[in-house]
Amino acid sequence: MVRYSLVTLSFLLHTKDQAGLHFSTSSTGLFIMDYEEAVCALNTLQTNVSVLDQVQRERSELPELQLQAMRGFLHRTGLTVDKLDHLNIIHVTGTKGKGSTCAFTERILRDYGFRTGFYSSPHLVQVRERIRINGQPISKELFTKYFWEVFSQLDATKDSHGVNMPAYFRFLTILAFHVFLQERVDLAVIEVGIGGAYDCTNIIRKPWVCGISSLGIDHTSILGNTIEEIAWQKAGIFKPGVPVFTVKQLDRPMTVLQDRAKEIGCPLWVCPDLEQYESGAGPLSLGLAGQQQRCNASLALQLSKTWLQRYRQSDDQLAAPIVENRLVSQATAFKPSPIMVKGLEVTEWPGRTQTLRHGSVTYYLDGAHTTGSMQACVHWFSQEIQQEECSNRGPVIRVLLFNTTGERDSAAMLKLLEPCQFDFAVFCPNITETITENNADQQNFNVSVENMLTRCLDNQISWQSLSGTETKQGSESELLIKDRLPLLAKTRTHTMVFPCILSALQWISQGRDAVLATAGSPYLPVQPSVTAKAEQLREAAQVSVLVTGSLHLVGGVLKYLDPTLAS
Repeated sequence: MVRYSLVTLSFLLHTKDQAGLHFSTSSTGLFIMDYEEAVCALNTLQTNVSVLDQVQRERSELPELQLQAMRGFLHRTGLTVDKLDHLNIIHVTGTKGKGSTCAFTERILRDYGFRTGFYSSPHLVQVRERIRINGQPISKELFTKYFWEVFSQLDATKDSHGVNMPAYFRFLTILAFHVFLQERVDLAVIEVGIGGAYDCTNIIRKPWVCGISSLGIDHTSILGNTIEEIAWQKAGIFKPGVPVFTVKQLDRPMTVLQDRAKEIGCPLWVCPDLEQYESGAGPLSLGLAGQQQRCNASLALQLSKTWLQRYRQSDDQLAAPIVENRLVSQATAFKPSPIMVKGLEVTEWPGRTQTLRHGSVTYYLDGAHTTGSMQACVHWFSQEIQQEECSNRGPVIRVLLFNTTGERDSAAMLKLLEPCQFDFAVFCPNITETITENNADQQNFNVSVENMLTRCLDNQISWQSLSGTETKQGSESELLIKDRLPLLAKTRTHTMVFPCILSALQWISQGRDAVLATAGSPYLPVQPSVTAKAEQLREAAQVSVLVTGSLHLVGGVLKYLDPTLAS
């Protein structure tokens, strides 16, 4: 518990009903706040769905004002961009693989003995996952303490002239910088949120090294509709004289990166294939599965090596960045140190090409949410499922659990998944359970429940169209929302739509997963036809479940499959 002064009393009294805040006073008259209350207050900074479109229009029309506003918020908390220079930052952007690259990089440098900070997004189960010290999410106590320190400064400096509170991601970015400075980390690995040029993390002036993972089409309403426009945005994190490493890119985005590097005046290096590194003991082993992780690992090796060179070149940690004469070069493959080799091997990054075996039910989890990342997901899943089924003597049932968010092209991703020959396609929104008490970490006010369930039904229709599934007469799916969620959408052959993640998991597992059994008994009435359809699941020797399409969906699933993430 954190004792807190009366400075935010007016805010708390105003929002406690809306945010679900509950607080009490101690004998000294100070308010006692806990982690859940901090998260509830944080959630009030989410953009309400009714004004989200307006905010997105302003972001696209006046993007340069975003960084100006961010600097203003930073100043109000007592921080300056000068102070951020002391964090010895590694700044990483990209469309897919940037989080995995950061995870590899952080693990390597932590294993060298450095005290690391790591800021990433989104979180899977608890929001404090976004801010890590030495690879671990900061404790609930530390999160609560630092949250109210930052929140109170911002709340106390509001005025009546439009200067208000930062939005959710901006606030968390400021909080991360505050935590890293207070905890005196040796370095901070910072993952860009969206894009680069106008992302709020780009108030960083002097990173030690920057990285770009694989580029593709995503967030088009903000970043642009072409790969060239997106590459321009990503290259916005380049800084004069600061070395940049990129994985191999297609010709068009690579040309944009080169032009931006020349314009800004920074050396740009293209990472070699992982197979080119001299390991001395066969191919390098990675803790993260999937062929796509190999280019991420190569980028992490180059970022780690460059950071270490900068650190070692002088006792003065503010020494000038490494500057090369050529603006675009092929980075040299080197022999990784034993620490680097081990770091790559033991890296963990939940929710990305992750396999969890719970008895006769095996879950394959990957937060792929673009067509490029879904192609990689399908390749990984196909290899894994082939090995799994070869070891089983009885029938194996394949189940897809899918959802998407935002402007993603669900139909295109489902088309990539169709060749996997699923026996069941299950769709549900990113709602963990229909009862939302004690679930503040995974609440999302940016989209309405109606829109979430409509998307699920649209995904069901897309899948039926792709798979040639015939609709039974009189079984049209309905969306009936009045005062609460519907219990269960009506079904079509081989496809199901559930109102929440827990109900979907309980139906898929059919009581065969002991971990899920502790999540609570099913409380949703199920139609007899749905129960009959589950007979295949009950009789199968093995049930293989691919969970994909959204990191938020994967996070909601992990809340139940790996309870340690919520502890």
